[in-house]
Amino acid sequence: MKWSFVIQQKFKAAILLGGIMVLIICGTLLSRYNMQGMDESFSSIYRDRLIPATTIIYLTENLYGKRLKLEKFLFSQDSKSTATTAQATAALRAHDKSIDSLISIFEKTYLVDVEAKSLQTFKKQINSYASLETQIITLCDAGSAETGRALFAGQAAKNFDATIANLNELAGIQSSIGQDLVNESRVNVASFGIISFLQIALAIITGLVILVLIRNSQIIKKPRVSGNKSQYFNLN
Repeated sequence: MKWSFVIQQKFKAAILLGGIMVLIICGTLLSRYNMQGMDESFSSIYRDRLIPATTIIYLTENLYGKRLKLEKFLFSQDSKSTATTAQATAALRAHDKSIDSLISIFEKTYLVDVEAKSLQTFKKQINSYASLETQIITLCDAGSAETGRALFAGQAAKNFDATIANLNELAGIQSSIGQDLVNESRVNVASFGIISFLQIALAIITGLVILVLIRNSQIIKKPRVSGNKSQYFNLN
């Protein structure tokens, strides 16, 4: 009867320990999943948010560089000289080449729908602004510097402002999505902490179950020894 009781207790303990092991394994898998999620979030913050944000800064710098060089060309005393015109055109084309390279980098990152639409609008705006720059330089070469300055201060200025506003919109999108990724990482960290706490609790429970089993096995063995002694006492 005692051994039957022991077997039943061990069977129950085995089921309990097996369930605990399953929970620990599931907790470990969830922890690994959360760690992968955090790694992906941090990688995405750098790859898909920090790089585009830095690219926007360089795009803004190039646009202002184009604007300042064209303004310097327009209001210089040598605006009609062929050399100055060629130099200004070369400087503007160099900025255009840098902008195209930066846009190519931007397009290789992960873009949400609103971000992709805003980028397409930006590309149309810079093409339009480059066309206005060409018109302004052509007017100056034709001896219509005043008309070129009027175009620079009018339509070209509006186009430039709209382009900068579009870049600011893109920067705002980076900030918003980046904050979402940070919040997602915080949730993963909190989940990882809870799972780790549960794993520690399950490990403690497992240890207690093992201690109880050892204690019960010792208690059951002792009566056998005392029973033998009583048998020998009766024989005496």
